[in-house]
Amino acid sequence: MTKVYGTGTYDFKRHRVAEYPLELPSHPAERPLESKPGSNLPSSITLSEIQQDRLTKIAVESWIKTGGKLPEKPFDPEVVKEIYVTELKVISGRKPVPLQRVMILEVSQYLENYLWPNFDPDTATFEHVMSMILMINEKFRENVAAWICFHDRDDLFKKFLQKVLRLKEGRDLTIAEKTNYLVFMINAFQSLEDAVVNEIVLSVAGLQSWHTKSKGEKFDLSSSPEANFVRGLIEEFVEVLDHGVFADEVDDTAGSQLADDSSVLYCERFMEFLIDMLNQLPTRRYLRPLVADIAVVAKCRLSALYKHEKGKLFAQLVDLLQFYEKFEIKDHDGTQLTDDEALQFHYDRFMAFQLLAFKKIPKLRDLSLANIGSVHKSSDLRRRLSVLSLEDLRDVVCSKLKLVSGHDPWADSKDFLTEVVVSSFEKQQSQKEAINALPLYPNEQIMWDESVIPSINYSGEGCLALPKLNLQFLTLHDYLLRNFNLFRLESTYEIREDIQEAVPHLLAHVNNEGDTAFRGWSRMAVPINDFKIALVKQPNIGEEKPSSVTAEVTFSIKSYRSQIRSEWNSLKEHDVLFLLCIRPSFEPLGAEEAEKATVPQKLGLQYVRGCEIIDIRDEEGNLMNDFTGRVKRDEWKPPKGEMRTVTVALDAAQYHIDVTDIAEKGAEDVYSTFNVLMRRKPKENNFKAILESIRDLMNEYCIVPEWLHNVFLGYGNPSAAQWPNMPNLLETVDFKDTFLDANHLSESFPDYEVSFTNADGAESLDPRPPFRITLPKTLKGNSALSGNKISEVNPADNVNMVDASPKEKLIVEAYTPPDPGPYPQDQPKQNSVKFTPTQVGAIISGIQPGLTMVVGPPGTGKTDTAVQILNVLYHNCPSQRTLIITHSNQALNDLFEKIMEVPLSSSLHLGKKMVMHDSSAVY
Repeated sequence: MTKVYGTGTYDFKRHRVAEYPLELPSHPAERPLESKPGSNLPSSITLSEIQQDRLTKIAVESWIKTGGKLPEKPFDPEVVKEIYVTELKVISGRKPVPLQRVMILEVSQYLENYLWPNFDPDTATFEHVMSMILMINEKFRENVAAWICFHDRDDLFKKFLQKVLRLKEGRDLTIAEKTNYLVFMINAFQSLEDAVVNEIVLSVAGLQSWHTKSKGEKFDLSSSPEANFVRGLIEEFVEVLDHGVFADEVDDTAGSQLADDSSVLYCERFMEFLIDMLNQLPTRRYLRPLVADIAVVAKCRLSALYKHEKGKLFAQLVDLLQFYEKFEIKDHDGTQLTDDEALQFHYDRFMAFQLLAFKKIPKLRDLSLANIGSVHKSSDLRRRLSVLSLEDLRDVVCSKLKLVSGHDPWADSKDFLTEVVVSSFEKQQSQKEAINALPLYPNEQIMWDESVIPSINYSGEGCLALPKLNLQFLTLHDYLLRNFNLFRLESTYEIREDIQEAVPHLLAHVNNEGDTAFRGWSRMAVPINDFKIALVKQPNIGEEKPSSVTAEVTFSIKSYRSQIRSEWNSLKEHDVLFLLCIRPSFEPLGAEEAEKATVPQKLGLQYVRGCEIIDIRDEEGNLMNDFTGRVKRDEWKPPKGEMRTVTVALDAAQYHIDVTDIAEKGAEDVYSTFNVLMRRKPKENNFKAILESIRDLMNEYCIVPEWLHNVFLGYGNPSAAQWPNMPNLLETVDFKDTFLDANHLSESFPDYEVSFTNADGAESLDPRPPFRITLPKTLKGNSALSGNKISEVNPADNVNMVDASPKEKLIVEAYTPPDPGPYPQDQPKQNSVKFTPTQVGAIISGIQPGLTMVVGPPGTGKTDTAVQILNVLYHNCPSQRTLIITHSNQALNDLFEKIMEVPLSSSLHLGKKMVMHDSSAVY
């Protein structure tokens, strides 16, 4: 077989697996029970290994139930202490807990059967509380319900949380214990939907935290634990950042200093903690001023870790923290600022700074008289502030502007004081501008960034520089932005895997002339014969990037079989391709080099850029696969020759970044190096259209109905979007063929005295469908019908959901529909489903304004109910429109098949969104 230089010993056939091996922990307690010989990948724990472990033997003696009963051995605090000290405590290393040992304790239900039942807030030891913290963290890591076991004793649960808040009083924790404590607080603040957790943890993130804001004097941190909790955590973090990360004194050689991994992990986790505090409105309101008062971001950006090679993830988290600190929102009411409002706020703030400088800072007279646009950039501000001495700058920042406390040890640093002023008054790029300037296609830098796209399965032991999808979001823009970033990174991971699978088959090598050549062939990648930029259009008004950049790519399909040729010939407009630069090393990688090399180094991959097809032409220049009408159907001919020329649209934002780097930094011209064109499977290659759709939504305002806005973001009354709380309800509803007969209608409302009338108001002696029902106020205000108690209803018991006053009258009008015609075929199809009272309640809720969610396992008639809602709603509100979204084509087909069976107009319009879900379908 031909030797492939530059790839090393790498198994490229293992698709979609971890390309970086896991490292064995240095701590003996952290090592797996068994690993395969010659491999550094830990094997999973088997049942026999768990049974033979010493922890399992202790569990059998002390807390594992046998025959439904716990062991008779009484609770021994020394057992908890011995397990914590010998099995759970970590002295050093990247991992804060020995994961395998915690997993075994979780399997044995250590928390539920031993720690919690024997917890006494007055006598519980530090090891007992810390063990509970570790077990709760493990439950969150495994994504299982963590708080359920505590709700059998809510009062005691509150005392446990209060004891956790005071756990550090009078005790010095190790760095691993501090990290585990932080993880617990992160998990607690991510569980604000739990009433008990909410009540306790929000007490440390409320208005009382402002008592510690700088007032020119020192504070006694022991006077109010709740008021000083967050400030104490922040000051502890700053201490670790200053003196715990590096053993030696921090200097300009920080890049070569040896960093303590456990301290680095602690700093990363603390950034995650603060980010979580600022991206939830209940905690952001009060803690953002505190974070600004201590100038956390400025201290982090000036720290040695921020510039260290091991601080890459930390630096990304700091940038994310700064983003949320400056987020465009009114903290007191959660209203999103428009671009104009954010800009006006910046101008007002900077103008106030200029007025202060004009009155009281003579050395800044030039700044105070300058145009804001000429001084509000970071570089301009730093240059203007450089005229101030350290004492002058300290007086400005600490006394006049009161941005930080004069007692802060960092206040003796001119760089820090300058950074505080700059971060407070520099003009921030608007979120809309930032998202519009972001390339939609991934490049080689983000593609192999382990901080945001890990190559191994994320175990939850560390943190990533990724936004979280919580129950609460700051604004709709925040929700869309998090989804945008996460989907972009998810698609980047898939593209990365496709590159790793396709490129090795090309067998890249360096030929005698020193150029890259290819001995092999790949189904999804082809060498490029020629690449050239065809057109770069001028930027649009107000933008810096070109309005469009097009290029022409020429390649040959000569070496392919007919089937693969047809796949390349099937490329069409809007398909996404990737341009790659492959440069293998001239000499093969040695064993040591191959082990340390990254995947791009093994592949010889230099650059990755995405593009979208505009058109494709054959060897004679004829258009192929044209759907624009330029080529008539009767004039279409099979493609000629073996050369193909594809006109592609490059990412204008990425092109602008690349040419700027070439001009300012002397970087290499990326677009003169491409030698491989890669395609992907069409079904997996729609990421660009999705990202464009999300970005377009972020450029708009008010894209969610007002009645759904707060509920969608996770705030306010959860039932605010239900139909009983909506205005403009339908008083009388024509149910058409929903009810098969009068008895069916009466059975659907067993708690009402149904009164049938004719169109003239007289009593109907022989009522027949269709029926119009005047909904009583008690029905409209009933919470069970609106969905709060659906899960409590057992359909087998035929219990009506409506909880109205017994024998209240329900007025039902039986009317005669217009005659459709004298022939049998003129008669419309009628509903044959006998809807249950629960389904009738869902139909009533679905036709009223508001959000309706129908929940049930497969086969319970959700689709029939949805179709009937469409039918009734169309006939009651024919001018409205419908948008039907399903998770699959099959679900959509099922829905349309049933719609075709009901008498709906061919031009169905509906303005109602229905959400239905079960274990297998979401409509």
